[in-house]
Amino acid sequence: MIQRRYDLDWLRIAAFAILILYHCGMFYVSWDWHVKSSHAGPLIEPLMQLANPWRLTLLFLISGAATRFMADKMAAGSFLRARMGRLWPPLILAVLVIVPPQTYYEVLEHVQENGLPKDVWLSDFYRRYITASGNWCDAEGCLFTPTYNHMWFVAYLILYTLALIPLLPLLRRIPAGAVRWLITGPGIFLAPWAFLFATRVFLFPLFGESHDFREDWYLHTVYFGVFLLGFGIAKHQPFFDAAAGLRWPMLALALAAWAALQIYYRHYAASDAPPPEAVRVLARGMREAQAWAAILSVTGFFHHYFRTLDTPLRRTLSQAIFPFYLIHQTVTVVTGHYLDQLGLPVFVEAPLLIGATALGCWLFYDLGRRIPPLRIWIGLPSGKGTSGAA
Repeated sequence: MIQRRYDLDWLRIAAFAILILYHCGMFYVSWDWHVKSSHAGPLIEPLMQLANPWRLTLLFLISGAATRFMADKMAAGSFLRARMGRLWPPLILAVLVIVPPQTYYEVLEHVQENGLPKDVWLSDFYRRYITASGNWCDAEGCLFTPTYNHMWFVAYLILYTLALIPLLPLLRRIPAGAVRWLITGPGIFLAPWAFLFATRVFLFPLFGESHDFREDWYLHTVYFGVFLLGFGIAKHQPFFDAAAGLRWPMLALALAAWAALQIYYRHYAASDAPPPEAVRVLARGMREAQAWAAILSVTGFFHHYFRTLDTPLRRTLSQAIFPFYLIHQTVTVVTGHYLDQLGLPVFVEAPLLIGATALGCWLFYDLGRRIPPLRIWIGLPSGKGTSGAA
């Protein structure tokens, strides 16, 4: 009998928490995002790049493992109904209710920055949002609505679950020995790294990253591949034992690769010349080495320290973390927009933004869990169970 894997619960909680903090950080970096602080700049970008290559890959690995535990408990049809019943309502709620404020404030900041007429751009906003008639365009392109924004993760999870169903009979018949090369020896690092490296070299230049499910072939290849890997290794204890044994060397490798990438980014950011192709390929290899080494390291640390750790906090957060994810970006966007108008120092503004996001997440979850008709819409079971979602 397979006991509940508390380490995977804790790892899932941590992965979503990192993602929520990462989105708070997006308010302060120079990269494109929905809204921006007046303090935005490159200062914390190296810190963000510690998590950038692997934070979502880890989530799909965990989702694949969670899917395995769920799928093994029921027939394929029952599994599909249960999975769709947990994923579709939050996605619909996000597209229709939660995401529109993000689009509104993104357009509002564009209007304010460019001195455009607010009544022309934002009048009758929701009707224009929901009917795809906003015509919110600039030189870089248009906003297409209605959209899912940060909930693309859930949309992709729905797609991968549907793709998994016809594969279930085959995957369940694969003997443990067939994947032993993946979970022992150097294959535990080299095989996934080679897959990630090959997709980065050959598919990323062709497709990029769009989060548009219709054409996002690079990310589909990576995330569905990692999702299947998570499904495959979920019940293979040697994989997790090996990750625990490698946790320190993999942490060192991830940090070394990150440091090498910082040198690469800084050198070519200060140069007018693009990097030679061989150097670019090497950097992509380093990026994927950082990604997979970090995933192995955090998986190993959580397996070593949290495998048997069950607490009331775990039970609460296992249920709450998906509703947190559902609402967090809207809270961050709206709060960030108004905080920026106060002209606060960044060392005051940033903690307030993180605190407001955390409080908004908790209030959303706490309200939703207490009103039975709302539970399925925020990713909770219709009863009062505490099993995690997504």
